[in-house]
Amino acid sequence: MPNFYFVLFEIIIYIQFVLCLRHALKHGTTANFLKLGFGILFGVTLELATIRQLNAYEYGRFLLMVLDVPLCIGVAWGCIIYSAMEFSDASSLPYWFRPILDGLLALNIDLALDAVAIRFGFWDWGQGLQAQYFGVPYANFWAWFWVIFSFSTGYRILAQNTGWIGKWLSAPLAFVIGLAGVLGTNAFITFVVPTSIRAGVIFVTLVTALGVVSYKRPRFYQKPVHPIAFWIPFLMHSYILVAGIVSGVIFKPVFLLIVGLVMLVIAFYLHSKSVKEIFVK
Repeated sequence: MPNFYFVLFEIIIYIQFVLCLRHALKHGTTANFLKLGFGILFGVTLELATIRQLNAYEYGRFLLMVLDVPLCIGVAWGCIIYSAMEFSDASSLPYWFRPILDGLLALNIDLALDAVAIRFGFWDWGQGLQAQYFGVPYANFWAWFWVIFSFSTGYRILAQNTGWIGKWLSAPLAFVIGLAGVLGTNAFITFVVPTSIRAGVIFVTLVTALGVVSYKRPRFYQKPVHPIAFWIPFLMHSYILVAGIVSGVIFKPVFLLIVGLVMLVIAFYLHSKSVKEIFVK
């Protein structure tokens, strides 16, 4: 019998996909549809490639698998990319700085997700539950940032072109550049950076990214933002907290609950205008 928490996790992600697909179809833009589609293809491909490149983790058995990668993981990557870019493109942040914000928005999810997910057995880093960040290698957070940053940057190279080039080629180019960026940064942090300073390099990189965005003092909601930008992180945070509390794994240690709540509060703060429009009508 399939594990209840696995099945519910898959259902949540496929609900996210339906929401993103509905948004792409409703707005009738080929570019949006391709961004979502190639984002999902990118997610599946990067997981297959990373597992073979690093041999650092393995997934549990979900209902729908693509070789040794759950289909829902690739779908989740595509939805996170899609919603993050929807949000950042409505900000005052300069165009080429928006991929940095996209990467940080993804980290808002992963800081709450990963340590809880390994306690459910969704994936296994092979280091036990005490190593580094409660069983999650610090390099995982590095990877999450660069996954989203690389695809977002690749997409934006052509996206400003209003002709067929921007419409049809932005997403395929994002796939290529994103995959190269992920594999390149994986190799750099794993095979080039000495183990003794790896955590420091990761910390400095991510804090610098946060500092750059903060320095630019972006204003959000400079144009209408579809609620999809809120629903994707909200559904994931809600699942982590509810499933974690019901199962009890989020209390092992209780710090995971604190982090989950803090990340949820940050998400509510960033998407406060959407929250008001959705819940305070």
